[in-house]
Formats: sequence, C-alpha cells, structure tokens
Amino acid sequence: MAHAQRRHLGFTLLELMVVVALLAVVVGMASLSLRDSAAARLDEEAVRLAALLEGARARSRAMGVEVDWQPLSDQPGFRFMGLPDSVHLPDRWLDEDTHAEVIGAPSLVLGPEPVIGAQRVVLSLGERRVVLATDGLGAFAPQTEPELAP
Repeated sequence: MAHAQRRHLGFTLLELMVVVALLAVVVGMASLSLRDSAAARLDEEAVRLAALLEGARARSRAMGVEVDWQPLSDQPGFRFMGLPDSVHLPDRWLDEDTHAEVIGAPSLVLGPEPVIGAQRVVLSLGERRVVLATDGLGAFAPQTEPELAP
C-alpha cells in the first residue's frame, strides 16, 4: 500500500515535458506578437504611401495631366503636384518622424502615360528603412531584402 501511495506523489517526466512544450509555444507566440512599434509604423506608412501613389497615378491617367510626387525637405510631409485644386489628397505622414527620399530624381513621375519609368523611394523612421518601388508597369510596392541589394 505504501508503494501505491508513492506512485501518485509528484509529476511524471511525460507530464513535465508536456508543460514545458506548452510554455515554449506560448512564449513563442508572445514574442511574435510583440513587434517593434517603429517597424509597424513604417510598414503602415509604406502601405499608405503605395496606395496614395497608385491613386494619384490613376487620377493622372484619367484626367490626362502630369502628376508628380515629392517629399518635402523643410517640413514633415509630401505633396502631389499637377492635380487640380478640387482633388484633395493627404500631404502629411502618419508619424511626423517619417522621412522620404526619391532615388535618382527630385520627384516621382506618376503619369499620365500608362507606363512610367522604374522609380524608387526610400522611407525611413529612425534606423528603419523601407523601399517602395515600381518597374513602371506594376504598382508601387515595398521591396523585400534581396531586392534592396544594388
């Protein structure tokens, strides 16, 4: 009888391994959900800017007017040039610390031609960087790491 009582004291090795495995899964999920807020804000800025550029590009083709996009150097924000005053597009970043630089030109040319030249713009927030690019046929989209290499 004493032997039967000892068997029920404590945990078995299998039970301990299951608990450790569950803890590992929970910790892994928690670490994935805790993303760097600067990276998340910059990704949000990149997606928003890509949508704004494509919207302005479509308006440029529909209206038959040349539209350019230029980041402002003296204040946070950007501007769309060439659209009529009746078209109001955002001109501020979601985060005032966001900066942009067009690679190889002072501004992006968005149309009115359906095929534009290949263009790139670098968004930065602190130490983080995201490159939005188009090959001239497709939409502006964030580039992945291998595509960033020269």
